[in-house]
This record gives sequence, structure tokens and C-alpha cells, in this order.
Amino acid sequence: MPIYQAIVLAIVQGIAEFIPVSSSAHLIIVRRLLGWNELSPAHELSFDVALHFGTLLSVLFYFRRTWFQIVRAALGGKVVRFSETNGSDANLSADEQKEERLLLWFLAAATIPGAIAGKLLEHSAEDYFREHIVLIAAALIVVALLMWLGEKVSRLEKPLTQISLADALIVGIAQAAALIPGVSRSGSTITAGLFRNMTREAAVRFSFLLSTPIIAGAALVKAHELRKEGLPAGMHMPFLVGILVSALVGYAAITWLVRYLQSNSLRVFIVYRIGLGIVVIALAYVWHLQ
Repeated sequence: MPIYQAIVLAIVQGIAEFIPVSSSAHLIIVRRLLGWNELSPAHELSFDVALHFGTLLSVLFYFRRTWFQIVRAALGGKVVRFSETNGSDANLSADEQKEERLLLWFLAAATIPGAIAGKLLEHSAEDYFREHIVLIAAALIVVALLMWLGEKVSRLEKPLTQISLADALIVGIAQAAALIPGVSRSGSTITAGLFRNMTREAAVRFSFLLSTPIIAGAALVKAHELRKEGLPAGMHMPFLVGILVSALVGYAAITWLVRYLQSNSLRVFIVYRIGLGIVVIALAYVWHLQ
């Protein structure tokens, strides 16, 4: 794989992993449209996981103090909420402190559906949808419509400190659906959060925090497989470049989206997903990409 391809794919991954437009769908579409078929499907997946490792580094770095606070609160330490957007700490009420102490366990519970689905279905879902690009386009459109409905019905009243175990589990189940390329991990989880009446900021924060263990788990599993099988010849540098670029771009994407959704809706992403889905379906039949 040429370095320029690794850079382009890493940029796509870094942006689309956190912005709710589906990184896996964009990686597949870009490869198909540009004819980048040098790697086998198995090695494509391995490279994609390397890109996910890069975005894992970005979300860990962005939420590093938040994770420290969550773990400390869960273990009974002092509870202080850190704001990534303005870099300040905030004292919490007694009720908020109680909820903050439960947040780590809610995140752990929400990870379970995605972990089970990943264990049972990941390879079959990825392999099947990679061969049927029209289905990826359909997933882009269907989830866009669900995002639109979530925006319409949500009361946008529940901050992160008020989420329940039921909220966490429903968002976790939505994350499991992201195994299907085109669904989008952030798109499905943010949308589920809206259906549970979370504020947009709470939905996006919970979505990004929830992505950390599931991306880490997938990356560790694939790293173990690569350790046994080894990388294809000439792929060491593209893997390294891909990880670094996706980490930097991912950090910028998180920073932008967290700020954007504080005062804006998901409308731009809904329109983009529907437009992209329609274009991909048209190209699939004109250029026989399916």
C-alpha cells in the first residue's frame, strides 16, 4: 500500500469515526471508487483496525481527565466534573455525585451488547456488507431517518449525570448495530441517546466514552491475530502512518463535534448521509459497484 493511500484512508477514518456518518462505510466506498484493491479483504480489515487504534488514542487523550474522574468517582474518590470544552472543573450536587459514581458501571454495562455482537457477528457482518455496497448505502439512509426522528421526538432534557441503567443499555444495544457498515457507531449511539431524551452534549459525551472500551477490545483482538500472522510485506510503514494520522485527525474531529453539537442539531449529518446514500446507490448501478 502506498503511503498516500494510508494517509487518505487515515484522514477518512479520523473524521468519520466520530462524526456520525460511518467510518467503515466511507473506507469501503473510498476504496471501491478509487480502485484501491491491493490488499486482501482480511488485510483491509487489519489496516482498518489499525486506523481504529489511532482514533482510540485520540478519544483517550481528549477524555483523559474525564476518564480519570470517572474511575476515581467509581472507586469512591472525590467527584469533580471536568469540562473538555473550557478546561475547567465544576463541583457537583449530591445527586450528581451519586450519578457520577455510577457512570463507570453504566458504561461497563453498555459495552456488553456490543462485545457480544462483535464476538458473534463481526467478521460475517463486515465481509457480507463489503460485498454489497448498496446495502451500505441503504444503512446510511435508514440511520439518517432515525437520526431525524430522534431529533424530532427528543425532549433534550437529560444531562449525563441523570442517565439511568436502562438508558445505558439501550445506547449499548444501538452500538452493537454499528457492526453493519453504514450504521455508524457514533450515529447509532447518539441517536439512541436522543430517543432517551438526553441533551445532545450528554449523548455525544456518552457515545465517545462508550466507544473507548469497544474500540480497544477490537484493536487488541486484531493485534493478537496480527502478532501470530504478521503484517504483509511493506505494510509496516503504512500501518504506522495510518495510526498517527487517524489519531491526529480524530482528535480534531472530536473537538469540533463536541463544540458543534452544543448549539446545533444533527441536520447537516442527516442531509449528508441521505445524499451520500443516494449517490452511492446510483453509482453502484451505473458503474456496477455492487
